Amino acid sequence: MTSNRFDLRGKVAIVTGGNGGIGLGLAHGLADAGADIAVVGRNETKSAAAVADLKARGVKAISVATDVTDKEAVAAMIDRVVRELGRIDILINNAGMSIRKPPHELELDEWNKVIDTNLTSAFVCSKLAYPALKASGNGKVINIGSMMSIFGASFATAYAASKGGIVQYTRACANAWAPDNIQVNAILPGWIDTDLTRGARKQVSGLHERVLARTPAGRWGDIDDFAGIAVFLASAASNFVTGTAIPVDGGFSVMA
Repeated sequence: MTSNRFDLRGKVAIVTGGNGGIGLGLAHGLADAGADIAVVGRNETKSAAAVADLKARGVKAISVATDVTDKEAVAAMIDRVVRELGRIDILINNAGMSIRKPPHELELDEWNKVIDTNLTSAFVCSKLAYPALKASGNGKVINIGSMMSIFGASFATAYAASKGGIVQYTRACANAWAPDNIQVNAILPGWIDTDLTRGARKQVSGLHERVLARTPAGRWGDIDDFAGIAVFLASAASNFVTGTAIPVDGGFSVMA
């Protein structure tokens, strides 16, 4: 009998920013496939609710409050996950933020904050998780980019730069870690109904209407639209897929 290539039972996943939005949608998918989850985020109240949600799906889940831009904090987080859950097989670098200003209005400290949160954190978490991912024998890293990895936007200067960097970082790691049987891929979300994009809709006039007009699916995405792609990229089903950047956008990126 052929084994279920999508079965994640016995696997352990770290999801940064996993306590809400797209991160929680990704965690839902992994948990439903059987993976134990470490939810990494700064909001402990939201993380506790996410952990309760994941445990209700029948898996082990823990919350680890961590500043993912702080190397020492990330090292302590990695140690705790290995100590409490036994291993690390999957790392999802999802933590992110945006400051919506055109380039001539953006301050250097604002630029640095966005780059550190969205891009440098992926480097720090991946570097420090690498030994455990290698030891697992079939590690998976999933980096969360954006449509802004492809397109520019006047109001997303630092965000777009960080998400473009995520794609190139993904490709670099995919090449470097292939000999260790670690696959590294990126997901590029389109316009998804989250707290982050609700803020954008308030700040950017007409955004809601423009998104619907350009999205062939005719709707904003939902966080659970990410459950399936999470399972695919975290499982043995994607063992020969690495260095990719896969849009999950209802067709936004291919609309003429």
